[in-house]
Amino acid sequence: MEIILYSVPFFFLLIAVELIAERIKRTDYYRVNDSLTSLATGAINQIVNVSSRLIPFTFYTLVWHYFAIFELGQSWFVWVAAFVLYDFCYYWNHRMGHEMNLLWASHVVHHSSEEYNLTTALRQTGTGFFSFVFYLPMALLGFDPIIVITVGAINLVYQFWVHTRHVGKLGWYEWIFVTPSNHRAHHAQNSVYIDKNYGGVFILWDRMFGTYQEELDSDPVIFGITGAVKSWNPIWVNFQVYAQLFHDAWFARRWVDKLTIWFRRTGWRPADVAERFPLDKVNLSKFVKYDVPLPNLLKAYSIVQYAAIACLSLYFSTSVAELSPQIRLQLVVLVLMGLFGIGAVLEGKHYAGIFELIRNTLVLLFAIILPPNLTYFVGVLVLISLPLLFIGRVEHDKMLADVVVSKP
Repeated sequence: MEIILYSVPFFFLLIAVELIAERIKRTDYYRVNDSLTSLATGAINQIVNVSSRLIPFTFYTLVWHYFAIFELGQSWFVWVAAFVLYDFCYYWNHRMGHEMNLLWASHVVHHSSEEYNLTTALRQTGTGFFSFVFYLPMALLGFDPIIVITVGAINLVYQFWVHTRHVGKLGWYEWIFVTPSNHRAHHAQNSVYIDKNYGGVFILWDRMFGTYQEELDSDPVIFGITGAVKSWNPIWVNFQVYAQLFHDAWFARRWVDKLTIWFRRTGWRPADVAERFPLDKVNLSKFVKYDVPLPNLLKAYSIVQYAAIACLSLYFSTSVAELSPQIRLQLVVLVLMGLFGIGAVLEGKHYAGIFELIRNTLVLLFAIILPPNLTYFVGVLVLISLPLLFIGRVEHDKMLADVVVSKP
């Protein structure tokens, strides 16, 4: 976990480099609303992981301590074996995340972006509670929990750089490792690419088990999912598919369908529910990315506000052991409210202005108990962003009025 936390500054440095490349090459791989949603879901993922990481670690440790078949040390070849075996387990974890409704409901967050850039790598789920089960075979074989946690963090950090469109195919490297090219195919909603390329570090598993698909020049990748989220609210992004599954289970007439829908193949719906509540079919030939026109001032406000929320989230992650339960809860609530508020602003919700005014007041009150430097920094970010909100909301209202007037 510390490896990932220490990697965060380098992640943002690489995002800055990619933004420079974007400007130089005049590409349009970034949108403020989409990227902030990716970063917001990443913040939720980090908070959840920090709050609950002891649960899977404890369970793994118990299995390792009482049921391990072998006593493996910490020699270099054990570390290498653990790194390779972890990726093998990750392959099946990832694959099942695409092939079972319940697991897809969690993993879909990572695929919900209709863009593909380095912020997409940080678009992670806040409900990945079952993933640790796939790594328990390593406990049975005797791999030390510390080794598994470490190689798992390295595996995740490796996957960051492959979320870019600025790197083409890499020759022989494509045959062994996951690359930007073969991972772009994984994030596509084109039928030829769906449910392909599950590896984390090694693409060999996909070649072995028949799930490999090369990125094709003849079929350019269209990023996203066939059931588009159409929201910048990171909380809804996390629960959209769960909501659909609950809806279908509730309205299904047969009890067997209510109970088994969660474990069926991804996309399966009871026949009676599908007939009563049909879902729109995606026509990729007419695909249009989800977007909500907004004044640049509101986009700037959202960026500044995310910086303030990121500070609170980072403080929570690095100081959680020293904080009282009450302060932890207050921090989590403020971060979640902030991420919800940014989503409301980016979607142009009518209640966004008053919600943000109340929320920022709460943040300023809470900031008093933070370390002095953090208090000043968060306070300044909040205060300089509020004029952007008020002026931006006025401009947004004018935009909506102009649209109404322009309609025949």
